[in-house]
Amino acid sequence: MLTIGELAARSGLATSALRYYEELGLIGAERTAGGQRRFPRATLRRVAFIRAAQTVGLSLDEVRAALARLPEDRAPTATQWGRAARAWTGRIDEQIAALELLKRRLNSCVGCGCLSLRACGLYNPEDAASVRGAGARYLLGDQPATRPAPPAPDAR
Repeated sequence: MLTIGELAARSGLATSALRYYEELGLIGAERTAGGQRRFPRATLRRVAFIRAAQTVGLSLDEVRAALARLPEDRAPTATQWGRAARAWTGRIDEQIAALELLKRRLNSCVGCGCLSLRACGLYNPEDAASVRGAGARYLLGDQPATRPAPPAPDAR
């Protein structure tokens, strides 16, 4: 069993993060007679799993769903781990696609020369996206109603 300080030192996380993970039900601790937390050593693997999942962009709700498939009191078997990891594949593919789209949009925006998502005549003429809320609406996934064609190159 590990104290919260030992778990923090071994995992590289702050004790406040570990308490938050416990509050969310991602990890569990037993209590001593004095009310101190004691974490099973297998919690180190669960914390590593949480950190890996966050690194690839999974939300804590998605992490919770994945952890529900794994044993709490011991390290998962290779089969159990494989099932949990496969559940990430679709999510990672979606994230890659979203990043590729963002890359294409940024390249075309910078390519137009205006360098302004607010005033961009291609993606946001006359700041039309402002009625949809704060932020770069098209980069956040909103679709423009119509997108004007880029100007023709000078034929000189």
